[in-house]
Amino acid sequence: MVRDLLGQVDHEGRPSFPYPGCVWGVSVSVQPCPWPEPSPLVAEAIQVMYRGRREMPLPVRVRDELGELFADEQFVAAFGTEGRPGWSPGRLALITVLQRVENLTDRRAAEAVRTDLSWKYALGLELDDPGFDASVLSEFRSRVIAHGLEERVLDLLLETLQARGLVKAGGKQRTDATHVISAVRDLNRVELAGECVRAALEALAAAAPGWGEQVLEVPDWADRYRARVDSWRLPASKAKQEQLARAYGADGYALCAALYAPFSPAWLRELPAVQALRVMLIQNFVRTVDARGREVVERRRSLREGGAGLPPGRHRLASPYDPDTRWSAKADVFWNGYKVHISETCATSRSGEDRDASSPPNLITNVATTDATVADMAMTASIHQGLQRRDLLPAEHYVDSGYATAELIVSARDLYGLALVAPVRFDSSPQARAATGYGRAAFTIDWTAKQATCPQGQTSISWTPTIQRGLDTIVVRFSAKTCTPRPARTACTRSTSGRRQITLRHTQAQQQALDAARTQQSSQDWQHKYKIRAGVEGTIRQAVAITGIRRARYRGLRKVHLEHVISATALNLTRLDAWWNGHPLDRTRTSHLARLDQTLAV
Repeated sequence: MVRDLLGQVDHEGRPSFPYPGCVWGVSVSVQPCPWPEPSPLVAEAIQVMYRGRREMPLPVRVRDELGELFADEQFVAAFGTEGRPGWSPGRLALITVLQRVENLTDRRAAEAVRTDLSWKYALGLELDDPGFDASVLSEFRSRVIAHGLEERVLDLLLETLQARGLVKAGGKQRTDATHVISAVRDLNRVELAGECVRAALEALAAAAPGWGEQVLEVPDWADRYRARVDSWRLPASKAKQEQLARAYGADGYALCAALYAPFSPAWLRELPAVQALRVMLIQNFVRTVDARGREVVERRRSLREGGAGLPPGRHRLASPYDPDTRWSAKADVFWNGYKVHISETCATSRSGEDRDASSPPNLITNVATTDATVADMAMTASIHQGLQRRDLLPAEHYVDSGYATAELIVSARDLYGLALVAPVRFDSSPQARAATGYGRAAFTIDWTAKQATCPQGQTSISWTPTIQRGLDTIVVRFSAKTCTPRPARTACTRSTSGRRQITLRHTQAQQQALDAARTQQSSQDWQHKYKIRAGVEGTIRQAVAITGIRRARYRGLRKVHLEHVISATALNLTRLDAWWNGHPLDRTRTSHLARLDQTLAV
């Protein structure tokens, strides 16, 4: 039926339509042109509707204050020059952002374009404009992702605000991350194995109807994979679960053997669901030969269980429908999905008392999305690169301890000219914790001679570069002959070997930066200044309340990142709307239609 509706196959037997998950290959052309001015009829109706009211709707404010925010030529790379005319990509970008402001589905957003006068005003549409089909929004997002334009809407907004002096380089910014739950079901290892096989069979049935019946002769497949594996209860017995898992593994290997046989079209192996099946089999099963020479499929065991080991979490497949999602844990949160890192300007203290109402609102300047296993410190440099690309590097960047190491503090200063303000770990040696002995700071370091001198005047005998906890360090050791007889030995070391050793950072600049940070964060002035970072928690709260940022709507890292960029742009417009209306620090529900929650992050 699918083949009859959508066409024939090519010379390799490949269907002439893309397989599920691909962008439809429809030729759409765009001729960039300026947005029309708001229709006089629409403008008059808006004035009548809101006469006597202090606030105009957000879409009207955006058009009046920012004009043609997203020009068509900024998105023309995602469209062709020939083919059927497409809708204005710049206006589709604005619709996508307004859609997130109001938390609308594609269908409701398309309906708002047809019926909401404030949207017609912002888009420059005539009163009787019929709008477009809701599927256009999905196609627009797919084209944006396919051409690497995910961050274009936030870039254009920030460029406009920079030109108006509402955001600029220097000053203070703060960053924090929160978890994002993926748009797929949570599966245990048995369910994952079965669902990977089922997803591959579904994809093959859609891409090559009849192929499975021609090459597979495995009994009970129809009954086993008719419904989603997680839609029925697994056997309670561990032995039966183990038997079922082995059956899934055997079926998966049989399916892959058929796909890679000479008689099967090579393009079938390229299906995303088939690739996910191969990864699942490698990560979860091993094939061995028993005493009779028969091949046996066994589940892969961890090293603790005496097996060959499981892949690390950062590489472990969690769903056949979203190969980028990962399981992770932080504090008391255990989730399957992603992390989003949000950076914003911060011109106020935590209470907001240092700022008057005429100052521009705090605005989001960068958004980064990763899978859930990526550590915060791995994103610090990437965040700075994003801010540098937009010419919005701050003078002071406030983050929590997860983003800062001695190396990152030094590189932020040397490469980007900014101060990375974050609490660092204090000296954890027993002497430093007890404050009664000789901590590391009591030793004099000669970096040129590669030697350390203790408070008693004794010098070290070794200087060894090494790696500890993934960080490049230097271990400095003293001789037991000089340490043991000293009367100050009890204040210096508790080592059973009778000699002291200290650990330094890899370079002198890193060690000095670490020592300076430890000294500064002990002062009340630094602690009072650092309170400004707490305001980013309000931004995350606002992002959750308005855009639902903790639950992904799409599958795949790039799609989720696009969602986060759109959400950040929507939050910026929401804050600007509140500021334009004269209540930037108002915590009440004040926005148009949805009466959006304005938290302390505004």
